[in-house]
Amino acid sequence: MNTIYNHIKGDKAIWFVVLLLAILSLLVVYSSIVTLAYRHHEGNTLYYLFRHSMFVIVGIGIIYAIHRVKYTYFSRISQLALYISIPLLILTLIIGANINEASRWLVIPVINQTFQTSDLAKLALIMYIARMLSLRQDEIKDFKRAFLPVVIPVLIVCALILPANFSTAAALFASCIVLMFIGRISLKHIISLIGIGIAGIALVLGLATIFPNMFPRAETWVNRIENFQRNDSKSNYQVEQSKIAIATGGIAGKGPGKSTQRNFLPHPYSDFIYAIVIEEYGLIGGFGVVLLYLILLYRSIRIVIKSPKTFGALLAIGISFSLVFQAMINMAVAVNLLPVTGQPLPMVSMGGTSIWFTCLAIGIILSVSVEVENGIKIKGNQYATA
Repeated sequence: MNTIYNHIKGDKAIWFVVLLLAILSLLVVYSSIVTLAYRHHEGNTLYYLFRHSMFVIVGIGIIYAIHRVKYTYFSRISQLALYISIPLLILTLIIGANINEASRWLVIPVINQTFQTSDLAKLALIMYIARMLSLRQDEIKDFKRAFLPVVIPVLIVCALILPANFSTAAALFASCIVLMFIGRISLKHIISLIGIGIAGIALVLGLATIFPNMFPRAETWVNRIENFQRNDSKSNYQVEQSKIAIATGGIAGKGPGKSTQRNFLPHPYSDFIYAIVIEEYGLIGGFGVVLLYLILLYRSIRIVIKSPKTFGALLAIGISFSLVFQAMINMAVAVNLLPVTGQPLPMVSMGGTSIWFTCLAIGIILSVSVEVENGIKIKGNQYATA
């Protein structure tokens, strides 16, 4: 045990959060895939458990490998990743796998695994913005030299994600706004960007009304918002089943594997997995999950405070805020605080490449924390020998 502990670098609290979320993921996914297993594999739940376990194990391996890489390398990597992700997003819109009128996935031919290109684009964009903000700190209030180089990639990536996945585009846009605010971009420029975003969404909805074939998902967005406002059981079947799961979970829950709403909830293993968590582990378990994500954000903020370099600080806070914000959206949907969005719960929901990109993101945060720890040790030694 000591040998493993010595090989693991970086913030130990974040490692602990990752381990707990991974264990929870295995337990809850195994419990919630019963209906899916009967539908596709004659009730063989072990197939999905083994598959999901492999994704989680490989994901933890990704975290370990990435956290050993010096975080400064991700400055250059962000450029390459962004240049790759934009063509992939365009390709996804043209030839991507179409599910529920949304082209979000490309199929990886060799392993026949779907790949949601927005996962790569989100991480690439946040890394790239952190790079640009750190490089332009001396002229950060300048419109042409600082604001435009940052905002143009944001608008391009969000615009390419928007047609197929409104919630992801909106969450990414909000995360970029927060990162720009932390990076000291002029407040008036940020407010103007928010105005551009609102105007862009209004334009899309207007065009969708006139030309329905241009944005087929727009009707779904409007229906979800209207159903959320009406709050009647017929038009909110998913949310109603989620509320039943939460209500029957009580304080301590029904116990692991004893969910009944998994048979009625659409996608209980992904979009509404938080409802299954509360049903089986109660409000105690539900609060515990929220606490884990808040610990992740808190520890990332501590890394930011101690980081001597601007890029490392912005990288850690940008990625951590994006992950925690996505988690809060997923949980808010499950408890009927937000309209249905389709956002998975990071590191918990069943998935393949989405888990890997989440692990990649966490590995980058830990990479920054390793450098922070090394810097503190060096300073400590210098002080001790002075």
